[in-house]
Amino acid sequence: MNNPFEQLGALNGLPADRAVRARIAAEVIRAAREYRWVGLYDVTPSHITAIGWTGPTAPQHPTFTLAQGLSGAAVAQRAPLIVQDVRNDSRYLTTFGSTRAEAIFPVCGAAGEIIGTIDVASDRINAFTPADEAFLRQCANVLVFLWK
Repeated sequence: MNNPFEQLGALNGLPADRAVRARIAAEVIRAAREYRWVGLYDVTPSHITAIGWTGPTAPQHPTFTLAQGLSGAAVAQRAPLIVQDVRNDSRYLTTFGSTRAEAIFPVCGAAGEIIGTIDVASDRINAFTPADEAFLRQCANVLVFLWK
């Protein structure tokens, strides 16, 4: 099964706990597009909390308030947020000194509420293309089961 969307969808039936499935999903996303780091987060009315990630290290900020960071901004605007050079955006929470670009894609529940995010980091400026945007948007749609 080489199609990343099929791999992600197959996690829905995997008899593993949610954190394991989230970590596997993050790895599938990272490997499919050669991203440096991918994290999946829960969104509550007050906080954003990591549930699974893959990359060189764990997130430096595994939990933060909705008012913080690029993820908080993506949730507030209820839309994906792509920052092609994080050094030029004061909302960026420094997690890895080598991050240059970051993309956050909200995951929406059945009623349209934001229940999670997919956060992707790159060590290159201008790393995210329209193809990346389409890929990550589809990943958010396929993975909604992780938040149900």
